[in-house]
Amino acid sequence: MANKKEYQLKPVEAGNDAGSAIIYANEVVATIAGIAAAEVEGIAEMSNVPSGKIAGKNKNVTRGVKVEVGPEEVSCDLYVVIEYGRPIQKVAQEAQESVRRSLEAMTGLHVVRVDVHVTGVSFEKENNALTAGARNARLGDGRSAGREKEKKAKQSQSKAKAQAEPEAGAPEEKPEQAEETQPADGAEQPS
Repeated sequence: MANKKEYQLKPVEAGNDAGSAIIYANEVVATIAGIAAAEVEGIAEMSNVPSGKIAGKNKNVTRGVKVEVGPEEVSCDLYVVIEYGRPIQKVAQEAQESVRRSLEAMTGLHVVRVDVHVTGVSFEKENNALTAGARNARLGDGRSAGREKEKKAKQSQSKAKAQAEPEAGAPEEKPEQAEETQPADGAEQPS
């Protein structure tokens, strides 16, 4: 079992029972770090950790995070893909600070280091923008073509209607419905 979970002890501060400890699973610390890193603007995704990947229920959250938890301290490695066009150094520093703040606030452990390994650059937003632009261009052309089809259909309907109407000067037949609406006794109905 290579992916064995390691548990470390965190001494409880004075005021609690002597000999008590708080135990953090590596997966818990990795989950906190993964969420904190994913919230940073400019990080497109977390990439796979080369070795020592933490497996568990929170696999997606801990993806790209490797932690080492000591009795009173923690170190963390983040493997990230940065969005194209973002200043990589700034994004990496923001990720370091976000992870450091979250880990210290939530666990009370001292964060020794947060190393950021930039494993790639994502062009997904640019590709999506290009795709959306191309799709809108096609829709624009399609709308023009659709309007042209509607116009031709209306013209055809108008021609068919004109041909179906009686010629000028020919006597029109009165609909039978008009006779049915008059009362049988010959009295006029009020309007």
